[in-house]
Amino acid sequence: MAKNFAPWLVAWLAPALALGTVSSTAAESSQANIVFILADDLGINDLQCYGRQDHRTPHLDRLASQGTRFTSAYCAQPICSPSRAAIMTGKTPARLHLTTFLPGRPDCPSQKVQHPVIRQEVGLEEVTLAERLRGLGYRTACFGKWHLGNQGFGPLEQGFEHYHAGRANTVPSETEGGKGEYDLTRAAIQFITDNRDRPFFVHLCHNSPHIPYTARDTVIERNSGALEPVYAGVIESLDDTVGMLLGKLDELHLADRTIVVFTSDNGGLHVPEGPHRRITHNTPFRAGKGFLYEGGLRIPLIVRWPGHVPVGRVEDRPLVNTDWVPTLLEMIGAPVPAGLDGVSEARLLTGDPPAGDRAFYWHFPHYNNQGGRPGGAVREGQWKLIEYFDSDRVELFNLASDVSETRNVASEHADIVRRLREKLAQWRQSVAAQTNTPNPDFREALYQQLYVDVDVSRYNAATADPALHERVLAWRQTMNAVLPSPKKPARKSAPSP
Repeated sequence: MAKNFAPWLVAWLAPALALGTVSSTAAESSQANIVFILADDLGINDLQCYGRQDHRTPHLDRLASQGTRFTSAYCAQPICSPSRAAIMTGKTPARLHLTTFLPGRPDCPSQKVQHPVIRQEVGLEEVTLAERLRGLGYRTACFGKWHLGNQGFGPLEQGFEHYHAGRANTVPSETEGGKGEYDLTRAAIQFITDNRDRPFFVHLCHNSPHIPYTARDTVIERNSGALEPVYAGVIESLDDTVGMLLGKLDELHLADRTIVVFTSDNGGLHVPEGPHRRITHNTPFRAGKGFLYEGGLRIPLIVRWPGHVPVGRVEDRPLVNTDWVPTLLEMIGAPVPAGLDGVSEARLLTGDPPAGDRAFYWHFPHYNNQGGRPGGAVREGQWKLIEYFDSDRVELFNLASDVSETRNVASEHADIVRRLREKLAQWRQSVAAQTNTPNPDFREALYQQLYVDVDVSRYNAATADPALHERVLAWRQTMNAVLPSPKKPARKSAPSP
């Protein structure tokens, strides 16, 4: 069973911890292992334990029964790269100036404002969770999708000793799924087996169920009654690999001293995209990936640590994935560093939540492939405010009575709107958030067509009639068509004879 560092040991180790130079002998004791499984675009409504009856997820359902399932877990951004950056650094994407997926959607004439110029990586000056754990004597390994920077900014430069990228798309077979999920899991299992006698941190970043996706024919057929049978097959395969990994922890007698976290980088993709006419829905929440509504921000989160995290608990108190660096460090008894935007929610995870509410902030100054517009949001208690950066529109929702965000009550609560907008503005200033600039190439007709005539935030693939579905498919074609054509490289002149 994992034990916390004694206070005298923490004090003795602190200087070395800051430099990441703790010897394996000093740190190698009974500290808990950490297995952090991150899905890609998995919605909060995609698992059966969250209510999705047409999906098969027996292993994740069992994991939830052995630990705590969170119903108000948030991502730091409703899109991949910035959310992953927050997990790794404990800092908000706005502070990192990494606020959309890499490399980002190009500016288009349909935009009233232009995107800010973001960083194309998590800077090497940032201290990642892997670096902090490695400094404590942990063996560290990353498997799968990174998406936080290319050459010189990959996992091996950011604290991981071992990296296996795998393949994002594979041909389904008897030993593999359509998203390389079995290869990644086998590699993670091998690393766990090789390092079972010392603390380890496994960051298993699946490419599932991000588009494009496919699955074995037999698995698709087994899910023929689902909203989208192929998507349901991908979810089942992902669940199967989680079962493989958990089974290995049991076999090696490591389950009791391993913190297992299963979550997603952002909400599920609710609109058609790529080759897929239907993907998923986030009922009862509005919209999905790319939006500041709850469907884009709420993510599945299951945490298991026998003897520490309550068994079979369903927790509705919110937290955000920016909190993982301080939370995991406190859970293993290590010092919690200063200067982070995330806060430790170790007490919440272990069943002793602190009193009082905290505010949660988002800054998303981008148009995106899913139809979202530049905006910011804040949640404080039951109130959620969204403001848009390309118009004067502001929305206020009472999540206690309207979790689906169907009724904007901003006109009825001017005092709350004023207070939350002031808090949001102050927060943006405190993190030096980037802002938008007017778009000189803006075309009103395209904006009207994409963001006014069709409100895709209200689209739900499970309830849409055929006419609405066809209208959204036509919207998708226009959304794709406004993208600028890729620039062709300049032709080189033939060398002189």
